Amino acid sequence: MAKLLSMATFVRLLVAEAERRVSLFFKAEEAQEVPSFFLDKPQTEKLLEEGEVGGLRYGLGSMQGWRAHMEDAHTAQPQLPGALAGWAFFAVYDGHAGSTVAQFCARHLLGHVLEAEALSGQEEDPAAVKEAVREAFLAIDRRMQDLSRAEAWEHAGTTAVAVLVSPRHLYFINLGDSRALLCRSAAVTFYTDDHKPTKPRERRRIENAGGTVVLQRVNGSLAVSRALGDFGYKAVSWRGPTEQPVSPEPEVYQLERCPDADEFLVLACDGVWDTFDNAGLCAFVRSRLCLTGSPRDVCECVLDSCLYKGSRDNMTCIVVCFPAAPGVSQEALQKEQELDASLEKRVAELYDELLEQEGGPNLVSVFQRLATEANPNLPPGGGLASKRAVIMEAYQRAKQSREEQEVPAPSANAASD
Repeated sequence: MAKLLSMATFVRLLVAEAERRVSLFFKAEEAQEVPSFFLDKPQTEKLLEEGEVGGLRYGLGSMQGWRAHMEDAHTAQPQLPGALAGWAFFAVYDGHAGSTVAQFCARHLLGHVLEAEALSGQEEDPAAVKEAVREAFLAIDRRMQDLSRAEAWEHAGTTAVAVLVSPRHLYFINLGDSRALLCRSAAVTFYTDDHKPTKPRERRRIENAGGTVVLQRVNGSLAVSRALGDFGYKAVSWRGPTEQPVSPEPEVYQLERCPDADEFLVLACDGVWDTFDNAGLCAFVRSRLCLTGSPRDVCECVLDSCLYKGSRDNMTCIVVCFPAAPGVSQEALQKEQELDASLEKRVAELYDELLEQEGGPNLVSVFQRLATEANPNLPPGGGLASKRAVIMEAYQRAKQSREEQEVPAPSANAASD
């Protein structure tokens, strides 16, 4: 009995101590504030860039959005040096847990690729180019791992999606869940495949290295199964670099170019793909090119539409136009003007209808009503969100007009005084 009482007393003391520690942990004066991953309002300033070399034009846009920090990076080289003057390289790096790895890759990955003999400017050998790209990824990952130990880097990582453009081929390079696509003859002809832990091939590698896939994440934490950096997931001593729970090995795809049909490339991080599918983004980019002809302006439209569609992530988009890309169309411009006019008219009508209801008009109610109405003339892929600026301006004009109508005119006596 004494032993039983002693055990019961021990359990009570253990519970009391646990309660005390939990209480201390949650006391306001002692609890540490956990930093938020998101801002109270989005950062909408954009980095915009454009360039043209020969028959190749590109535009680029990036925006921090709702995230507390900007972790995306990019590379845009429309003309490579020396004997590779007819080649180009574009890449988007979507960093996580910090921007160190993404920024390092943006500065140095292309240099690792260009060190390969396969890119010396001699006869192009697609198999050798693909192997050179693969080796470049493994080399920069080893280099960063050494630097991260020596310089105590943050525990960051990055996805990477890139396209190496040669006179004869397009080399799509993918690591993680950023994505690139090719629009050929007005349709998506090719797109890269995301590396997610739930995919059978990725899951097998993760589990063979002693890892797990929980909540669709590597070890319940990382949402991608391949990345540069993330060295905490690459410490299994009995597995090679490409057999770790998170692999730095890219998939490289080779497509022969079709000059008369290839229209444009789109490269983007998952902050863009969270709100667009492949066909939708292809159609939206194509429709905007018919209005502006500028890939830079199109990227700006994409970022705004992603934000209004609900993306909570950093956003980066690159559009690379080939000579067969659509140009400005007078017919498309006319249709867009008609769409804007019809939206403005409908917003004014909805404003008046809501005036008669309890609570009166507000912008949210107008958007909700518009969203329930079929409108086949909205931009493909972008939908109502891509016309948010037009709708907001129309709402403000309707509001101002009704308020001016409600102001009583001055009386004759007041005028004579």
